[in-house]
Amino acid sequence: MSMTHDLDIFLVATPGLETLLCAEATQHGFAGARIVPGGVSCTGDWSEVWRANLVLRGANKVLVRIGSFPAVHLAQLDKRARKFPWSDFLRPNVPLKVEATSRKSRIYHAGAARQRIEGAISDTLGAPISPEADLRVLLRIEKDLCTLSIDSSGEPLHKRGHKTAVAKAPMRETMAAMFLRECGFEGTEPVLDPMCGSGTFVMEAAEIALGLAPGRSRSFAFEQLSGFDKAAWQAMRSACHPSESPLQFYGSDRNTGAVEAASANAEQAGVAEHTRFQHRSVSDIKPPPGPAGLVIVNPPYGARIGDEKRLRSLYGSLGKTLTNRFQGWRVGVITSTPALARATRLPFLPTGPFVDHGGTKIRLYRTEILQ
Repeated sequence: MSMTHDLDIFLVATPGLETLLCAEATQHGFAGARIVPGGVSCTGDWSEVWRANLVLRGANKVLVRIGSFPAVHLAQLDKRARKFPWSDFLRPNVPLKVEATSRKSRIYHAGAARQRIEGAISDTLGAPISPEADLRVLLRIEKDLCTLSIDSSGEPLHKRGHKTAVAKAPMRETMAAMFLRECGFEGTEPVLDPMCGSGTFVMEAAEIALGLAPGRSRSFAFEQLSGFDKAAWQAMRSACHPSESPLQFYGSDRNTGAVEAASANAEQAGVAEHTRFQHRSVSDIKPPPGPAGLVIVNPPYGARIGDEKRLRSLYGSLGKTLTNRFQGWRVGVITSTPALARATRLPFLPTGPFVDHGGTKIRLYRTEILQ
């Protein structure tokens, strides 16, 4: 596994958040970051693959292209797969699973194609094939071109590795981080979430302000690859020095269980000193002492929890409280229903794209500074 070789690196985005992920990758200095279907592509050596997993808040996965060749029938796929230098990337003692897709190709049976790749790997390298394996090799056949990739992440990257308690209908960390970015948050102002659930927005904001790497607490699939340099990886991890921040980040919820969960999660993530969680209803929130900042909230949507009529009055009361008490603050509201956003009566800017949240189409409604 040569460290100098420029690899094609593909950052998987949540549908609708590609532009924000591309901006994040560019800001972090990933070479040639550009939007492609499904995410963002960039180039770099293996250490850039590690770094993407470690530092990017908006990517769901980091895939690495390891090779491609044309094949028009299974026998040809089989022959080429057996000549492929698997040992450059994989270890004979690490179990893996193969996943295959095919479109607009003469090899149309993805299952049969997958079996050929599995056979080639187990026969030439001796690596065990297991559906439970953490390591995934991906085959994509498109217009008779076979492209092989490795999922370098393993578990999806929204699993930061330090959150044990989860409220119902949680917002994924990767999405929360990109919505914060869309609101213009850069870690230099306080954030308040008046319906904080398990604390995702508050924790992501605190981590961004403190310069904590999102991947600092977990392991990744690339650690199982051939030629992985453990010492270099440890050095990269320990070079991520957190910064100091004078700011506090606030969450409240009317559900005591959520407040306890959020506090426990913040403790585990090492941001407890910078976060405050309180038990209170939306109509009781007040701006915390200190500078104004961003209120961001992901209230229930009709599609999922509660009915729309009751929700309309909840959104109305949220809007009223913010309008009356939060002059000088900006607001971001995430919802699936334009009518619910309108019920807040807040002066929203033009909206960005719809984002896929577990099958529900949601979007961010944001304001300028409230007057």
